[in-house]
Amino acid sequence: MSINATRDDEITRQVSKKITLIRLFRYLFNYKSYIFFVLFIMMITVGIILINPLIIERAIDVHIANGDLNNLLKLGAVAIVINVLLVLLVKLRMYLMAKVSNQVLLDIRQELYTHIQKLSFSFFDSRPTGKILARIIGDVNSLKDVLSNSVTTLIPDFITICAVVGIMLFKNWRLALASLVSLPLLMIGMWFIQTYSHVRWQIHRKKSSNLNAFIHEHLSGMRIIQSFTAEAETSESFDDLLKEHHDSFVSAVLINDAFGSVIDLCWSIGTIAMYFIGITVIGIDKSGIGTLTAFSVYISMFWRPIMNLSSFYNQLITNIAGAERIFEILDTEPDIADAGHVKELPEIEGEVIFENVSFSYDNETKVLNNVSFRIKPGETIALVGPTGAGKTTIVNLISRFYDVQEGKLYIDGYDIKDVSIASLRRQMGVMTQDNFLFSGTIKDNIRYGKLDATDEEIIAAAKSVNAHDFIMKLEKGYDTEIQERGGGLSIGQRQLLAFARTMVSMPKILILDEATSSIDTHTEIMVQKGIEALLKGRTSFVIAHRLSTISKADRIFVIDEGKIMEEGTNEELLAKKGLYYNLYMAQFKNL
Repeated sequence: MSINATRDDEITRQVSKKITLIRLFRYLFNYKSYIFFVLFIMMITVGIILINPLIIERAIDVHIANGDLNNLLKLGAVAIVINVLLVLLVKLRMYLMAKVSNQVLLDIRQELYTHIQKLSFSFFDSRPTGKILARIIGDVNSLKDVLSNSVTTLIPDFITICAVVGIMLFKNWRLALASLVSLPLLMIGMWFIQTYSHVRWQIHRKKSSNLNAFIHEHLSGMRIIQSFTAEAETSESFDDLLKEHHDSFVSAVLINDAFGSVIDLCWSIGTIAMYFIGITVIGIDKSGIGTLTAFSVYISMFWRPIMNLSSFYNQLITNIAGAERIFEILDTEPDIADAGHVKELPEIEGEVIFENVSFSYDNETKVLNNVSFRIKPGETIALVGPTGAGKTTIVNLISRFYDVQEGKLYIDGYDIKDVSIASLRRQMGVMTQDNFLFSGTIKDNIRYGKLDATDEEIIAAAKSVNAHDFIMKLEKGYDTEIQERGGGLSIGQRQLLAFARTMVSMPKILILDEATSSIDTHTEIMVQKGIEALLKGRTSFVIAHRLSTISKADRIFVIDEGKIMEEGTNEELLAKKGLYYNLYMAQFKNL
């Protein structure tokens, strides 16, 4: 179990929050018509909100003071109508922004997933699956409120604050200044809080990612955990991660909650100062009860948006780390990508040439060192040798899962860097020891090798690898539903389905990387004829530790220390009594 691997915090690239926000809000520009309509609605709602205190002031200081009941009722009717309109417009605004923000999340998640599919193996080699899932699901979901409230809260509340200050200064500048006397205290509090809050939320996001990675990894490895009775150790590690997650959240929330306390204090100071100036300095007669009441409402209209903006700012600080992590992946360039001058690889015969090829995974230790060979179309080449010798690296370079660092690799005379990756891989079939099966029907899993394959082609492929008989014994045959990774099927059955999936694609170059190591001897005998059919007429590379499975190969390459140490047929290599002979005899002595 790689317990520590999931507990390592990711190193997040530091990017300006302003740049991140601008980049995030650009997604909203794809829905400009909706946004402009929402802004129009907001202008109307803000106008109604600003008029309400003036209606109260007129009702008290004019109509009630003069006993004008008729005009007071008319004013009340107007207030009811415009406020009903206000409620309806607010509901419409919320609906439209919810629709836009959810669509933006869909766009971001689709872009992120599409981009991840283009990334090279080195990206996945360095990241647990759980941490990638945290980006696609958790981090994207965290942006919903930020996107929605950026329009429904940020813009109208900012306009409201500016308008309220203007109205108060216009009506009575002394009352206005008294109401705003606590603003410097607010600025100091906001500066202090934002300085520490973002860092703490970044830490919390990393702890969440660690927790997701741990859960995903250990649920996938539950059989191993139970087999080695490691439940107690795993639970202890999980408890530690939960504690780190909890502590980081509490630490972040504690400082975030200080926003509300600072605003409540400033609000109270401003209200007290306004009444003190209005009653004791200006005088109640000169101020007017209606004016003081209106100012009291305006103070609420000033501080409530600030409270909303502080909540929005909290959301921003909380979730901007998620946006940073999303954009970090989107900015990650694949190591393997089409160059600008690439062309489509035409239908190939299957000639493969390695010309002085060297490769290293860490740019220090060479896994392949100056390897050269030529494979004729239709040849079957077996690659044997100790673990780590470079066998899988050779086939990975042919599939262009990694790029040749030194030398050249040609297929039918084409440098594979000069042709598109898609046109290359379409003509290749790759079988590994752990062939993943998706949840869905058996038919859909086989069709994955060729998405436009007919039912007849699928059945023919299954028959060719001797999978048809066991499929037809299942309850629904080819329409039988299987779970992720082929749950409910034996290892041998899963392997046969993977063979059928490869067969239906009719590849020109076939790679079998330990493809029969997971099946029993009986199943291997059953599938061997299918493999021979699969190899026929195709250039094939077979990696196998069972040397009995490669005796019919046209040539066998013995790989060791990144080089081809021996080359020949099974009989030729046995006659040399070299490395291959020693491997062969050592394996069969143990039988």
